[in-house]
Amino acid sequence: MHTMLEIITSDALACRHGFFTRKGGASSGIFAGLNCGTGSSDQTEVVAINRARVTDAMGVTPDALVTVHQVHSAKAIPVTGPLTIRPEADAMVTATPGVLLGVLTADCQPVLFHDPDAQVIGAAHAGWRGAVDGVLEATLDAMETLGAKRNRISAVIGPTISQAAYEVGPEFLDRFRAEDDDATRFFANGKGDRMLFDLPAYGLHRLRAAGVGHAEWTGHCTYRDPDRFYSFRRTTHAAEADYGRLISTIRL
Repeated sequence: MHTMLEIITSDALACRHGFFTRKGGASSGIFAGLNCGTGSSDQTEVVAINRARVTDAMGVTPDALVTVHQVHSAKAIPVTGPLTIRPEADAMVTATPGVLLGVLTADCQPVLFHDPDAQVIGAAHAGWRGAVDGVLEATLDAMETLGAKRNRISAVIGPTISQAAYEVGPEFLDRFRAEDDDATRFFANGKGDRMLFDLPAYGLHRLRAAGVGHAEWTGHCTYRDPDRFYSFRRTTHAAEADYGRLISTIRL
């Protein structure tokens, strides 16, 4: 059954994990593939089938998958098992074996974290807003409360929108410069007053500045590869009604 699924992994994470592509799912139409977004207008039962395929591939039962209600915040929460209600947050951490942390993305950065010595993991949804506001640092802080040390943590950014596809306006740059005067280095000139923002480079910068032991990006662009990835921005440009969500997961 899993020969159909495509799971991107990194040698930097020494535990079970995967950045899933849209391949091997049960959804159809604009959601065709492995849409794991309960917030989309896709059929609930089909999304449940997709999520069950993911948990099966990760060696756990569907109730082991923990996801939060993502709101582009800088909030990271500790979890020890299934949540009865999904709190508003954008990152989770755990030291509990068998709990599968999952984040949903469609251009934003999915970031997976692991401290192999302390056996603590984390997962974050980091769009530009969450990254600026500190969701990556909040994840590291939350991991440290469980015994991790940031200089031992490996952090891997999965498929996200690349600079060539991420056009923004001048007010966007101002928002970054308010936080960090050097932020202009993450922007390139686009057409007219438009600029191109390098989200994964910015994510790597924030992780390294925060003192992680290792940080990398898998190098996959969600916008450029419609066969493998969902993309909010590509959907918007194509004027489609909705879009699927990719899932990225990690467990001890």
